[in-house]
Amino acid sequence: MRNSRGLTLAIVVALAALRGAAEAQYLAVFVDGRMLRVSGVRLVAPDRIRLELDDGHVEVPLARLERVIEDEQEPAPAPIPAPACRPDSSEDALAPTTPYASEIRAASKESGLNPTLVAAVVAEESGFRPWAVSRVGAVGLMQLMPAVWLRQGIKDPYEPRANLRAGCHHLRELLGVFGDLPRTLAAYNAGRAVVDKSGGVPPYRETRAYVRRVLARFCPAATGAGS
Repeated sequence: MRNSRGLTLAIVVALAALRGAAEAQYLAVFVDGRMLRVSGVRLVAPDRIRLELDDGHVEVPLARLERVIEDEQEPAPAPIPAPACRPDSSEDALAPTTPYASEIRAASKESGLNPTLVAAVVAEESGFRPWAVSRVGAVGLMQLMPAVWLRQGIKDPYEPRANLRAGCHHLRELLGVFGDLPRTLAAYNAGRAVVDKSGGVPPYRETRAYVRRVLARFCPAATGAGS
């Protein structure tokens, strides 16, 4: 039965790839690197999501999805400046009023990340709301998908310390893969496969706006070549 379900999903992905992208509104990125353009998404259970297709729908476990982003591209993507600030710096410039400051510092130190960077990601992902849930099932301060927190053995992804540790570990992994912060943040937002395919920050409007906002929070004086 499990193999049959996998074959069914593979067929759905293959057929959807043959259709034009004009009707698509979202891009579902699976943990195995496959991508599926869909016209709508809806959570049907805490651990399952419904992907709407032109001629029907398919329901899949959330754990099989890495990310879901809006399928809208910038017509002429402008370069995104590389930040002057180091993402792995231990410099602590967190404002005293930053929510969950001590938890952010601890998780950042454990993963070797700049706490100001982590705070910038948290601000953009959840607005520092530990019970936040996105339309596609990402949860907690760092808006983790089940593929991230289940892999790390997290039992309660809403618990701030656990969420921050898992999110920082994931961010550090992506930084190790891509080496630069713009592509790392793009992968955090859109999924690793999307960045791999594009060879840089992908042209998706949602992702590029996300990268710019996080960089602006983290390093307002960012300079350098675009990605």
